[in-house]
Amino acid sequence: SECEHPMKILSSVEEVNEHQKKIIPEKITKFFGEDLSNKTFALWGLAFKPGTDDMREAPSITVIQNLLEKGAGVKAFDPVAFKEAEKIFQSSVEYCETPSSAVEGADALIILTEWKEFRSPDFNSLKKSLRTASIFDGRNLYDPEHLKSAGINYFPIGC
Repeated sequence: SECEHPMKILSSVEEVNEHQKKIIPEKITKFFGEDLSNKTFALWGLAFKPGTDDMREAPSITVIQNLLEKGAGVKAFDPVAFKEAEKIFQSSVEYCETPSSAVEGADALIILTEWKEFRSPDFNSLKKSLRTASIFDGRNLYDPEHLKSAGINYFPIGC
């Protein structure tokens, strides 16, 4: 019967989030190396999913911890999850008021929650603001061809 074969069914949000926790730090290390002590990362999206300030199980926690352990600075923007994030990271993360202020002077952008305000950024100004014009996209929000032609290193996480 069904009881003999219990199956663990994850929602697609949870599955993608689990995937992000592992893949994003790997891709960052592959691109920038293990030592990130002179790097700063802009991070868009702290919440577990858009429309909430819920930080439980949020990929941002794992990704930020990983970056901080490697010596990186983190400038984060999330429309609502600031207070929750602050409880976790206190002042080890710089909280920014706008997506663009998070990106200003950062080495790369990491996207972890698909808030709709992240869907169609001005890629030219992103490119100018970032030191290495690189986006690590945990939500696969953008068209890789479009970013390539815009001269941006784009790292989606794949399926």
